[in-house]
Amino acid sequence: MISSFRESKSDDRRFYIFTATKTLHLRTDSKRDRVAWIQALVSTRSLLPLRPLNDNLSLVPHDLSISTDRLKKRLHEEGINDDLVKDCEQIVLSEFSEIQGQLKVLCEERTNFLDTIRQLEAYNIESETSGFHGDYQLTKHECSSLGRGNSECSTTESSDDIEKQELEEVSYEEGTLFFDTEEYFTEPAVSCGSVRGAMDHADDLQETKKQLDNVEKIHSDNEDCDSRYPQIERRKKLPDPVEEVKGVSLWSMIKDNVGKDLTRVCLPVYFNEPISSLQKCFEDLEYSYLLDRAYKYGKEGNSLQRILNVAAFAVSGYASSEGRHCKPFNPLLGETYEADYPDKGVRFFSEKVSHHPTLIACHCEGKGWKFWGDSNLRTKFWGRSIQLDPVGVLTLEFDDGEIFQWSKVTTSIYNLILGKVYCDHHGLMHIHGNRNYSCKLKFKEQSILDRNPHQVHGFVEDLSGKKVATLIGKWDDSMYYINGDGSGKPKDCSPSSSATLLWKRNKPPPNLTRYNLTSFAITLNELTPGLQLCLISGI
Repeated sequence: MISSFRESKSDDRRFYIFTATKTLHLRTDSKRDRVAWIQALVSTRSLLPLRPLNDNLSLVPHDLSISTDRLKKRLHEEGINDDLVKDCEQIVLSEFSEIQGQLKVLCEERTNFLDTIRQLEAYNIESETSGFHGDYQLTKHECSSLGRGNSECSTTESSDDIEKQELEEVSYEEGTLFFDTEEYFTEPAVSCGSVRGAMDHADDLQETKKQLDNVEKIHSDNEDCDSRYPQIERRKKLPDPVEEVKGVSLWSMIKDNVGKDLTRVCLPVYFNEPISSLQKCFEDLEYSYLLDRAYKYGKEGNSLQRILNVAAFAVSGYASSEGRHCKPFNPLLGETYEADYPDKGVRFFSEKVSHHPTLIACHCEGKGWKFWGDSNLRTKFWGRSIQLDPVGVLTLEFDDGEIFQWSKVTTSIYNLILGKVYCDHHGLMHIHGNRNYSCKLKFKEQSILDRNPHQVHGFVEDLSGKKVATLIGKWDDSMYYINGDGSGKPKDCSPSSSATLLWKRNKPPPNLTRYNLTSFAITLNELTPGLQLCLISGI
C-alpha cells in the first residue's frame, strides 16, 4: 500500500514512493513519463485515500445480525409460555449485542494501530527526505588545531551538520550509477566478440584472481607479528553455552514503545551479543591493514592511493554487521576497554564518557597513523523497523600531518514483527581531507525489488572538484576502484581489466552461532594467558 509519493527537486525524471517500510527510488526515461506516473498515482490515491487516525472504520459488517426463530420454536415445543419465551429472546439478543460491541472495539483498535504505524513511518521518511541539507568543510586551519589525542572536531555539538542528508539533493548524484559487484566484474560480455571476447574474459578473471592474491599477500604482510612481541594464538570459536537459551519474542518487548528512544528501553539479555559497545567500536579496526597501506602510499607520494584505501577502510567497518541482529551490552559510565594486538600493530582504548545520551569515545594507534572519535546513536522505532542514526565524527591522522574526517551512515533494521530480520546501511558518507583529495560515498538503500543489495558507489575528487577515481562495490563483500570519473564504463564488455581490488571481506568462521560474530569479533573479549595474570583475585 502506498503511503505517499513525491517528485525529486533536482532531477525532472526521478520520483519517490514511500510505503510503510520501504522507499522506492524510481527514474523514468523522460520528464513526460514521470508526469504520467504521478498522474496515475494521484488518480489511484483518490480511489483509495489514506484513513485518518480518528476514523472509526470497523472490520465488523454493519448488517451483522442474529436470528432467534429456532430458539422460540424449540421453547414453544416444550410448552413454554410467550412471556418466558420473550424474556429468553431478550437475554440472547443482549448477550450478542455486548459481544458484538467488544469485537467492534477490538477491530477498531487494531485498525488504528496499523494506521498509526503506517503514518508514523511515512511521516518519518518524508520529513527526513525534505529536511536539512547541511554540509561542512574541513580546512587546513581547522586540521592544524587538532591535537593528536584531542577530539574537538569530534564533539556532538554540530550533530545537526552531520545528520543524514537528502539523497537527491547532492550534486554528484545526478550521474550516479550502481553496479552489482559480481555481475560487473565476472559476467562475460556477449557483444564483445565470440572467441576473442571469451579469451579476454578469461584473462580478466585471471587478473582479478591475481589482484585477490596480492590483497591477501599484503594483508598477511601487514599482519606479521612484530618481532618485539610473542605470537599470540587466539581462539577460533566462542565457548559453548552453559545452558540452553530460550527464545523471546522481540515484539512482546517493544510493542509499547513505538516512536520512543530505545536506548532507554530495557530488553532481556537474550537480545544481547557477548560483547559490549566498547568492544564493538574496535570492530571497525578489523581491516586496519588498509590504513597501514594508506600510510605507505602517502610516504611514497601517492596521495590518490592513500585516500582510496581510507575510503575502503571506512566501508569495511560495515562488513561485520551482516547477519548481526543482537545488540551489544551497554557498559557502565566510566567503564573502559583496552586492546593490544601486536600482530596487527594496533593499540586501542575506549571509554563510556556519558550515560544519557550514551556516548563512547575511542582512540587507536597504528603503524604511522592515529584514529579517534566519539560514538552516539539516535534511535527511532517505527513499529516494524528500527532506525539508528549515528552522531559523531571519526578522525584519522597520519604521522605526516594529513587528516581525514567522516561520519557514519544510517542503519535500519527491518521485519521486527513478521518475516526475516535484516539490516541495511544507507545514506551519504563524506570523507573530508585537508590536502589534495576528498571522497564521497553513497550507500544505496535496499528496495523491495532490489536483487543486488548492499551496493556502494562513490568517487574521489581533487581540490578543483574534478573526479579522479570511481569506487564501486558492496559493503558486505568488497570494494574496487577505476581511475577517472567512471563515465566511460562500457556496458558491452567486462571492465575487470581496468578495475582494481582494494578490499575483500574475510571469510566467516566455520563454527557460526546465532550471534554471527566474525573471526575478529570472537577474540575481542578473550582472556589470553597474559591477561589472566592481571586479574584481581576473588573477582
